[in-house]
Amino acid sequence: MKCPFCGHQQNKVIDSRLSKDGDVIRRRRECEACGSRFTTYERVEEVLPMVVKKDGSRASFDRAKVLGGIRRACEKRPVSVATMEGIAVEIERELQEVGEKEVPSSYIGERVMDRLRTVDGVAYVRFASVYRSFRDVGEFLDELKHLLSTQQKG
Repeated sequence: MKCPFCGHQQNKVIDSRLSKDGDVIRRRRECEACGSRFTTYERVEEVLPMVVKKDGSRASFDRAKVLGGIRRACEKRPVSVATMEGIAVEIERELQEVGEKEVPSSYIGERVMDRLRTVDGVAYVRFASVYRSFRDVGEFLDELKHLLSTQQKG
């Protein structure tokens, strides 16, 4: 680890502490050349798949983008921020467990819709209307009918 003050590469760890969540280690270090102290953080590198978009382009998975879509769908709805963030975290975790190098964006969209359907019907319909790009009111009504029939069964 290079000293941020003098650039020397030799240092020693003075103190190590685990974060509250247990997913990060905080280390206090002291440079052997200049004696300056600095902090480093160590965490597990998460390997997430690339997302293949509808047009064939690829992008890194971005939980913030997923969360943004969920927030827009849940705007002015009785859905807590913790619930929205939980959905995004669940989807990210699921993608890690799948172990694929690439996943289609449709896979992520379907996972979001599955969760929103159980959390809030209006948020689900909002997300679905953007995600599925309904061409007309008929398609939109069909989706509403499907949602109502599944809610009445469960």
